[in-house]
Amino acid sequence: MRLWSIHPKYLDNKGLVAVWRESLLAKKVLEGKTKGYKNHPQLKRFKDSKDPILLINQYLLFIFNESQNRGYKFDKTKINILASLKELKITVTKRQIEYEYQHLLQKLIVRDPKKFEQIKTTEKIDPNPLFEIIEGEIEDWEKIFLPKIS
Repeated sequence: MRLWSIHPKYLDNKGLVAVWRESLLAKKVLEGKTKGYKNHPQLKRFKDSKDPILLINQYLLFIFNESQNRGYKFDKTKINILASLKELKITVTKRQIEYEYQHLLQKLIVRDPKKFEQIKTTEKIDPNPLFEIIEGEIEDWEKIFLPKIS
């Protein structure tokens, strides 16, 4: 499960579909509707918030909005839109955003070279609108395993 902190506009088509599915799974986990993935590290920042369900619905709404920009037909009924109307933010560190961007670039080199070429020179990496960037290192829940692309 990867709940990207970077803006979904950077994701290739496969990545966007995957984050939609994985976010729906995360929603079920946070709602207590599944037995697996309860302790997945990617869920920590949602679980640590005051309203994890509200936040995952907002997260899903931003993924849905990107899908609409691309002409996809994601099922909006899977999101609690009313819960998503109250905007909250959670923080993500600058180094986490940078790490995720590098992680995505590694995937795109193989999976979607055209998308890689489109985004590889991005200087200012935008977060998913749910997140507010703060100074800091890679988040403690992240599993680090990638070399940096130059």
